[in-house]
Amino acid sequence: MNVEKLKNELSIYPDFRFEQASNFIFDKFIDDWSQATTLPKKIREQLSKNIPLKIKGECLKSDDQKTWKASIQLQDGLKIESVLMRHDKKRNTVCVSTQAGCSVGCKFCATGKMGFKRDLSPSEIIDQVLFFARNDKDEDITNVVFMGMGEPFLNYENTIKAIRILNNEKYFNIGARNISVSTVGIIEGIKKFTEEDLQVNLAISLHAPNNKLRSSLIPINKKYPIEKLMEAVDFYTEKTKRKVMIEYLFLKGVNDSRKEAYELADLLKNKLCFVNLIEYNYTGMFKNSSEGRMENFKKILNKRGVQSGIRKSFGKDIEGACGQLVT
Repeated sequence: MNVEKLKNELSIYPDFRFEQASNFIFDKFIDDWSQATTLPKKIREQLSKNIPLKIKGECLKSDDQKTWKASIQLQDGLKIESVLMRHDKKRNTVCVSTQAGCSVGCKFCATGKMGFKRDLSPSEIIDQVLFFARNDKDEDITNVVFMGMGEPFLNYENTIKAIRILNNEKYFNIGARNISVSTVGIIEGIKKFTEEDLQVNLAISLHAPNNKLRSSLIPINKKYPIEKLMEAVDFYTEKTKRKVMIEYLFLKGVNDSRKEAYELADLLKNKLCFVNLIEYNYTGMFKNSSEGRMENFKKILNKRGVQSGIRKSFGKDIEGACGQLVT
């Protein structure tokens, strides 16, 4: 949904026509302009021709119905995947993609194996949220996380434009604190994000406490080493006074020992952060740690004064969990 294009298309009409059209899209969640019954027939026909609402996508639901994975086809034929996670009646989160494929190439992530195709436009990011909103009009989308396919800060401008539309009270009206952006550590992006007038959450995909190990898992760490990344995190927290989420994926026999736990605790000591400890979801190369090992890791962090918790995984049975999105 290209909001600017819609605004331009209706610029010859009184302002209230754009407001009516926006309401049908972002409140009524129509998928065809024929359903916009309060708009004159002439305008409906014009919009049907120039601003079509159809989103080509298919949806797969997990056995417990709590996770929906969508495969959405873009206008040029490329496909992307997005996920809806139902936490409870009052909290429904959409995990959106910002790129078709990804150039970062994290060893544990299926998306990286696709390679990079292209950046998504703001409207292509927004369409992912609209797709789920239309498929279940009885449940509000309350949260959005930029943790799907691609690196958001390598598509920075379009990511920020999409966030502003999601946050705008005239459109989705999703609170800034209910929106989170995850980056593997693009330092320029973190610094620009710090200066934005947005209270959106920042998450850092860390996954290792030292450069040698992190570079073996996340090749871009050679360009953005941990010490520089931590400086950027400090810059963000000092400027915004907001807590950073540190994401740490457990890989059996790779980064889950007591040694790594103590290293991570030392690295994050006295930092304004919370560590999300994440279960590895199979993508072909690694194995997941045991629950006991994950619990011990968490205890070490907490005992050393670093707040942490084990994050629940959604959608493994439909390959819709963290790191599994691929087309």
